[in-house]
Amino acid sequence: MGPDPAVAAVRLAVRRTLAESPPSEGPPGRPGMVLAACSGGADSLALAGALAFVAPRLGIPAGAVTIDHGLQEGSGARADAVVRTLADLGLDPVGSVAVTVGTRGGMENAAREARYGALDDAARRLGAAAVLLGHTLNDQAETVLLGLARGSGTRSLSGMPPAFTRRAAKDEAGVRYLRPLLELDRVTTRRACLAMGLEPWDDPHNDDPAYTRVRVRNDALPALEKALGPGVTEALARTARMLREDADVLDDLAARAYADLRAPEDGYTVAVRLDGLAELPRAVRTRVLRTAAVKAGSPAGTLAAVHVDAVDRLVTAWHGQRHVDLPGGLRAFRRYGKLLFGPV
Repeated sequence: MGPDPAVAAVRLAVRRTLAESPPSEGPPGRPGMVLAACSGGADSLALAGALAFVAPRLGIPAGAVTIDHGLQEGSGARADAVVRTLADLGLDPVGSVAVTVGTRGGMENAAREARYGALDDAARRLGAAAVLLGHTLNDQAETVLLGLARGSGTRSLSGMPPAFTRRAAKDEAGVRYLRPLLELDRVTTRRACLAMGLEPWDDPHNDDPAYTRVRVRNDALPALEKALGPGVTEALARTARMLREDADVLDDLAARAYADLRAPEDGYTVAVRLDGLAELPRAVRTRVLRTAAVKAGSPAGTLAAVHVDAVDRLVTAWHGQRHVDLPGGLRAFRRYGKLLFGPV
């Protein structure tokens, strides 16, 4: 008799991910270690349980790490309990990392940045080739709705990628992250935990309406399901996958165009030739402009569509306007047949 269908589904998802993105940074002739990031919740606990089963059968060393955000009383003891569970699964090494969560960008953003920073450090310290994250189809649908509310464009609506690499300092390698469970829902991960005899911890923050994502999860998505019928969550995740494919193509075209149009800076941070820029399709041109602004030093997280649109008007609707101010103390303006980006 085989495993519970939910357990089989989670194991298969992990196996496929490791097969499609095999860790290859270990000692010569051996795959690199993979780590599961585990909060103790149902999604990441099911992921850790599946990794503990799959990795030895693929000859891949596997460990796990939990992050103690210190945002609730008793968080340290809870992290220790998660570590014991991970060790009981057979993962090695396992450990917890305590972080200090700041306030920049709000609690959700600050906690996420602290968490990823700690995971980056743990992966480098342990020589891990990849870190597995437990985001599910439900998380993907929520992300798409949040992107839609922000009006942030195709890339935002494409949701979370199944694989990505975090940029690192100049002398450090980036850390690769994988999301094996993006095609599975939370019902499946919770059932998998039950079948594996694992008791997940339900973070009270996941039901706190002070957080935007919680309101999307508990209010917006159920309202859409009630108004439009079942299947909205799956449709949003499917839309994200299709839009991601489109966005990847457009980003590739924009990268090539940026390389072709890059001009000598002449004392400015970034310069792009106007000749040929206006003729690009808008979807490509605005990506070129965004790339130029970010490379010049404008923070990607605060560079909004309204800023890029204003820079675009310097290209396509210029009537002598002097410049456009950008986040990060930068300014974009036309001069000598170029679009220039530099400090104010």
